[in-house]
Order: sequence, then C-alpha cells, then structure tokens
Amino acid sequence: MLEDKVKIALEDVRPSLQADGGDVEFVSVSDDGVVSLKLTGACNGCPMAQMTLKMGIENYLKKEIPEVTSVVGV
Repeated sequence: MLEDKVKIALEDVRPSLQADGGDVEFVSVSDDGVVSLKLTGACNGCPMAQMTLKMGIENYLKKEIPEVTSVVGV
C-alpha cells in the first residue's frame, strides 16, 4: 500500500531532520500520489521548510516510490 511505503521511506529522512531539532509527520496521501506532510519542531516555521519539503523529502520519496507525484506541507 502506498501509505505504508511512504511511512517507511520517511523513517529514512527523519534522522537528518531530528539532528536539526525538527521532525516530519505523515498526514495523508491521495490517490494521485500527492503526499501531505507536516514539519514539526524546529522545522515548523523555518525559512528553509519549503526547500526541505521539495528539494529534500519530495526528491527522496519520488526516487524511492515512483507512485509519489508531489509533496505538500500542511
């Protein structure tokens, strides 16, 4: 199931976020592959949060899970 794949892949990126005092929380994934995530801790409100979502997490998830089309923050 796509949701399970995303949750497992997020465990790979979580340590680097936690090293900077932040974290990521899975919210949902749509049928068309759009993953909704919530950045927490130091990542919440950080000026680099959008770049972290798009250039970091989105790129990683798309590489690992071809069904992922996009990542959005909520």
